[in-house]
Amino acid sequence: MHSLSKALFFLSILLFANFAKAQLCNGTFGQPLISQTFGQGNNTDSWYGPLAQYAPGATTYTTFVGPPGVSPRNLTANQSGLVKTPATPGNPLTIYWQPHADHTGDPNGLMLLIDGIATRTVFFEQRMDNLCPNTTLRLSIWVLNTNSPAANARNPNMILRITDPDNNILVEKPTEDVLPDGTWHQYFIDFTNGNSSTITLQLVNNTLTNSGNDFALDDITVQACGPAITPFFNTNASLLNMCEGNTSNFILDANITAGYTNAVYQWQENTGSGWADMVDKTTKQAAIDFLNRIPGTYQYRLITAMNGNINRTYCRAVSEPIKVTVNPLPTAIAENSGPVCIGSNIQLNASGGTSYSWTGPNQFSSTDKSPSIPNATKAMEGTYTVQVTANGCTFPATTTVEVLAPIIPITNIQSATICEGKSVQLEASGGSSYLWTPSNGLSNPQTSNPIASPTETTTYTVKVSNNNCFETAVITVNVNKNVVTDAGVDQTIVTGQSTILNGKVSGDDFTYFWTPSDYLDDPTKLNPTATPTKDITYTLHASSNLGCNSSNDEVFIKVYPKVVIPNSFTPNGDDVNDTWNIPSIASFPGSIVKVTNRYGQLVYQSNGTFKGWDGKMNGKDLPPAVYYYSIYLNKDFKTYTGWVMLMR
Repeated sequence: MHSLSKALFFLSILLFANFAKAQLCNGTFGQPLISQTFGQGNNTDSWYGPLAQYAPGATTYTTFVGPPGVSPRNLTANQSGLVKTPATPGNPLTIYWQPHADHTGDPNGLMLLIDGIATRTVFFEQRMDNLCPNTTLRLSIWVLNTNSPAANARNPNMILRITDPDNNILVEKPTEDVLPDGTWHQYFIDFTNGNSSTITLQLVNNTLTNSGNDFALDDITVQACGPAITPFFNTNASLLNMCEGNTSNFILDANITAGYTNAVYQWQENTGSGWADMVDKTTKQAAIDFLNRIPGTYQYRLITAMNGNINRTYCRAVSEPIKVTVNPLPTAIAENSGPVCIGSNIQLNASGGTSYSWTGPNQFSSTDKSPSIPNATKAMEGTYTVQVTANGCTFPATTTVEVLAPIIPITNIQSATICEGKSVQLEASGGSSYLWTPSNGLSNPQTSNPIASPTETTTYTVKVSNNNCFETAVITVNVNKNVVTDAGVDQTIVTGQSTILNGKVSGDDFTYFWTPSDYLDDPTKLNPTATPTKDITYTLHASSNLGCNSSNDEVFIKVYPKVVIPNSFTPNGDDVNDTWNIPSIASFPGSIVKVTNRYGQLVYQSNGTFKGWDGKMNGKDLPPAVYYYSIYLNKDFKTYTGWVMLMR
């Protein structure tokens, strides 16, 4: 009896092994049927909860911490929490929990952070319902060792266990050690669920220590084994590009490996609002009416299942999508720099695409975006067309170039000569606008016929314009300077003296002379010598030999008599030399005469018209002696000083 039982036991093991081998997936594991991502966080918070809110169907047999309530800085053994990164703010164990985003790299994606314990016990479950019975499935999880190598902590290790609704173990598999390399590691287990549509994933702690054993879970998925589906277009391309206004029909088809018996099909389309079944597209090959489609991305995928299961989400195989892109026609723009002058450059410019093809008059062509055409001629005038291409789509644009006729400026004169202070009219023609430079001496530099009154010889340049074109011409106005005379400042001399007249004359081409010629050595000289015997006014005359003007200026020569001062007199009443008299002082009505004795005492003073001194002071005769005088005649003479002898 014992031997029979042993034989049956080994037979059952052999049958189970063959059954398991027979259930290995011969096709491919399709898109996830069930996906547990642990939810999404925000830009501010660090810890999240409760678990059921962010991870429906998940159960943790650790102590879950986090909101609602006070957010922890770290976890202790057999605790867990939902976080965006293991290295949460305030964490005191910086070498243990390292910063890391969730498995997809989303900075706000959540993960379940767990501090393991030292017993082999279930610490996490995930219930999964509505699975298709008798299907080969793959369950996978992503695990991150949250410690750094510097922590030298024990690595987490766990067992993936699948149970049926009666808690019977369908299959289990260890993960082995999860290394502290800062990388998410994926572990999976393949199994068949028999007649059950519900399974439960259990994760069992397999690291028997509280030291280390810190890890995070993310992205638990279940995939069904089905046929491998490779959809394609009738062009055998996985991506089609079309242009707006030029879309064309195509055929969807797929290569499908063996997997389902009595298979049925459904094509789906996604135009940006999610996947939707396409009516009557239920064969492996489907013709698509794609005419007049608007710009956008159109995705297609094929769903296949055994007959009767096509509408059961978890009982069918789904292909990867293929897509058709309808690109909008480029917004083609063609421009030019405006009317150009003959001989100038034509500048074209296009925008709206990634490549360009220009054609135009005079056999012009270019693939530049902004071509420049030098030395414009009338033959280059006209319409230029550019084919603007973006994303394989081309649209034309045009721009018209105008080449302006050349400007031929005409002026009324090339040069003119005027006298200083006179004017001449300048005239230019041949354009629609005018600008004269310099503007000095012009009545209006922006008119075609300004009045020019320069003070110096000036060459005027006129810019004759017609829209963008211009040419220049010049007119020189020569200015003959007027004659200006300067006879010099008035002078004073004493009878018998001579003086030189300081005459000056400026201007262009002139003659000059002095009047009267009396007492002048040469009246045709600018600086003659004058020896007048009486007051006289001389006039310097000058006149322009160019017919411009004449000029006069006067200079006055004051001739004073010679001053003789007697050095003695005898006021003794004999009527001979009785007074001290200065004969020529009468010519100086503003004179001041003072006489002092040897002690500096003023004994005589005359202000204004001089009166001879009779040798008295206050009506009394002064004693004979030497007396001292000072005589001020006017500003033109220095003060005379000396002595006079009074004798009796």
